[in-house]
Amino acid sequence: MKLHYYPETDSLYVEFKARPGAETIEVTEGLNVDVDDHGEVVGFDIDQASRRLDLSTLETEALPLHSVRAG
Repeated sequence: MKLHYYPETDSLYVEFKARPGAETIEVTEGLNVDVDDHGEVVGFDIDQASRRLDLSTLETEALPLHSVRAG
C-alpha cells in the first residue's frame, strides 16, 4: 500500500494494488474509488485532502509490516 499526496491539487491517493484502474466510481463528492477489470479496489482518491484529513501525522496499528519506506 502506498500513499501519494499531490499538493498542486491537494489530493491524497491511497494505492492498494500497483495496477491500473479500469473504472472510477464516485462514492461521494470528493471521494473516488478506482477498481480494476475484475471489480477489485486498486485505490481511492480524496480531493481537498488537507481540509478533510489531518495530514500531519500517520499512525498504524498492528500491521504485519515487512518494511517501512519514507520518501
